[in-house]
Amino acid sequence: MNGKPKDLEIAFLNHLIYERRLSPHTHDNYARDLRILFEHLNQTSLELVQPHHIRQVIMQLHSKGLAGRSLSRMLSAWRTFYKYLIRDHHFKHNPCSGVRVPKSNHKLPNALSPDEAVKLLEFPTDDILASRDSAMFELFYSSGLRLAELAQLIPGDIDCFEGTIRVNGKGGKMRIVPIGDKAIASLKVWLKLRDKLIKPNINKLFLSRRGDPISTRTISHRLKERARRQGINKNVHPHMLRHSFASHLLQSSGDLRAVQEMLGHAHITSTQVYTHLDFQHLTKIYDSTHPRAKKKDSV
Repeated sequence: MNGKPKDLEIAFLNHLIYERRLSPHTHDNYARDLRILFEHLNQTSLELVQPHHIRQVIMQLHSKGLAGRSLSRMLSAWRTFYKYLIRDHHFKHNPCSGVRVPKSNHKLPNALSPDEAVKLLEFPTDDILASRDSAMFELFYSSGLRLAELAQLIPGDIDCFEGTIRVNGKGGKMRIVPIGDKAIASLKVWLKLRDKLIKPNINKLFLSRRGDPISTRTISHRLKERARRQGINKNVHPHMLRHSFASHLLQSSGDLRAVQEMLGHAHITSTQVYTHLDFQHLTKIYDSTHPRAKKKDSV
């Protein structure tokens, strides 16, 4: 490969760090993606690389099992590299322009069925930790919280009278989310018991047995163990309850925008993954609402 690719790579990576002020993690990702490109170009000079070379590399990586999302990230890194070479090193064209990656099948999020959700949440609250777990898991399923969001809650975030919870989400964006009756009932029980554990200057809603703020790892472990005890043969984790909340709510309401608001998604495309309604449900809605779908009386 001519054109001293290693020197050009170093110059580009220095540009990312010192001019664009990108993080070391991003720097390492670019370095890895460029290394993969150079390995697959088979001595082709960087100046002579054409779109068909890039497509060939993409197909080789795809045949090795790389998913569309990974390939898209790599292609974006290569495209950025060539933009830099055109701007600062007098390259004539960007061989990545117009190249697309193979589409990947979207992996649907794993969710519990409504019956499994009920089975998971109906367990005896015969001690203080079980009562705490009931409040946590009911809140996950009732309001679709992220794990980190739940761990950061304070009692003042809960409004049992209004039936809402104030959530500090990604990027510091605050949202107000409804709480179901069963979650409110569980929270009221837990708030009374919480005083037996709390330490001075601790204001988190959910506490460990020692009175410290509960860790996300402990929450995940307790949920997994509860699912096992309830006879649910799935890898149940907090995000599965978030998925279940979104999926079940969307199946019942069909209101994608409302689900987006409650989940705290910045973009509707993030919420659209939950539109995997079962075919019978879709058919039922269609048959009952579309003017051209209504069955005619037999003649």
